[in-house]
Amino acid sequence: MDSCAVEAFAVAAGDVVVLELASTQLKAARLTRSMTQSQVIHELVRRGHAAGVSVASPASLKTLLSMWENGRRGVSDEYRPLLRAVFGMTDEELFGTAERENSSEYDELAQRIAAAKTIDATAIDTLAQQTNLLRNMDRSLGAPALVDQMTSHLSTLEEAMSHSFLPRIREPVAAVLADAAALAGWQALDVGAMDRAWCHHETARRAALECGNKTLLAHAMAQQALALVDIEEHVSAVELVQQARAAAGSGAPQRFLAWLWASEAEVLAAAGEIDSCRRALDNASQVLPAGPEAVEQDMPYIVLNDSHLARWRGNVLARVGDESAIEDLHEALSTLDKMTSTRAEASLHCDLAYAHSSRSETDEARRHAGEARRLANRAGSVRQRRRLSLLSRRL
Repeated sequence: MDSCAVEAFAVAAGDVVVLELASTQLKAARLTRSMTQSQVIHELVRRGHAAGVSVASPASLKTLLSMWENGRRGVSDEYRPLLRAVFGMTDEELFGTAERENSSEYDELAQRIAAAKTIDATAIDTLAQQTNLLRNMDRSLGAPALVDQMTSHLSTLEEAMSHSFLPRIREPVAAVLADAAALAGWQALDVGAMDRAWCHHETARRAALECGNKTLLAHAMAQQALALVDIEEHVSAVELVQQARAAAGSGAPQRFLAWLWASEAEVLAAAGEIDSCRRALDNASQVLPAGPEAVEQDMPYIVLNDSHLARWRGNVLARVGDESAIEDLHEALSTLDKMTSTRAEASLHCDLAYAHSSRSETDEARRHAGEARRLANRAGSVRQRRRLSLLSRRL
C-alpha cells in the first residue's frame, strides 16, 4: 500500500470512529433518559416549530434518527441545537469533540490578550447579570433548554479570566466564573451529565480559589458533595460537605451557613447518619435569618428562607422514612413562591410521594408521583425521573 493510500485509509477509518462515537453517545443519551425514538422525534418537531426552524416530517425524522444512532449518517448542523436542547447535553457529549480551526498561534494569542484588555468593571457587571438571567431562566425553563447558553457563557468567562493577566481584572472575573460554573454544574447534575457536572464544579472551585472567595469555594464543594451522593460515594460526600463548612468559616453570612447545614443534612441522610442529620437540620434552623427574605444581594446563588428550609427539611426526612416529613412538605407546597423552580417543585412532589409511600398511603403516593413526573418532564430533570423510577418499584 503506497503512502497516499495509507493516508486515505487513515482518514476514512478516523471518520468511522468519529461517527461510531457520536452514534453511541447519542443513543446512550436517549436510553439514559428512558426515551423512545418517537418521544425524541416529538421533541425535535416541537422545539423546531418553537424556534422557527424547519424540520423534516416525523416519518423522515424516524429514518434520520435511526441513521444517526447507528452511525450511518452524521448529524447536520440544523439538528444539533435541537438535540442539545432535547437532552440538555453539549456537542462534545452528544457528537464528540468539535474540530478547531487552524490559525497562527502567535496571532491567536495576541488577539485573545487584546480582547481581554477591553474588560472593565462594566463588562464584569454585565457578565454577572447574564449569570443571574440564566439562573432565573433555569427556574422556569429547566436545564436542558439552556445548555447552549450556559456553554457559551462559561466559554466567555473562562476566556476572559485566562487571558486577563492583571489581578484587578482577573479576580472579579473569577468570582463570576465560580458562580456561573457552579450553576452549570448543578444543571448538568440535574440532566444526568455526571462527568460534566463534576468538571464544572472543579472549574468553580478553581475560580473561587483564584479570587479568594471562601463562600463561593464552599458553595461549589457542597454542591459537588451531592454529585458524590448520586454515585453512592456517601462517606466521601459527608467528608467533602463538612470540609465545605470548614472552608466557609464561622464568619460566613448566616443565610449561607444555614444553606451549608441543610446541605450537610441531605448528605448525612443519604449516608444513613440519621441523628447527625437531625442535628444539622436543627443547626440550619437556628442560624437562618428570620423573615420572608430569601436572597442576599451579594449571594444570588443562595435562595433560602423559612419556607424553603421547611421544604428541604421535608425532603431530608422523607429520605430517611420519617413520617413527620409529610407535615413539612405539605406546608412547603402551600407556600410555593416565584423563586421556586419547576425542578424544585418536582422534587417536592417526589418527596411527598416517598413520604406517603412510607406510610403505605399508596393512592396519595401515586398522585404526587404523577405530578412529580409531569413537572420533571417539563424541566427535563433526569435526576428527579431517576428518583421516581426507584419509587415506582415500591408502589
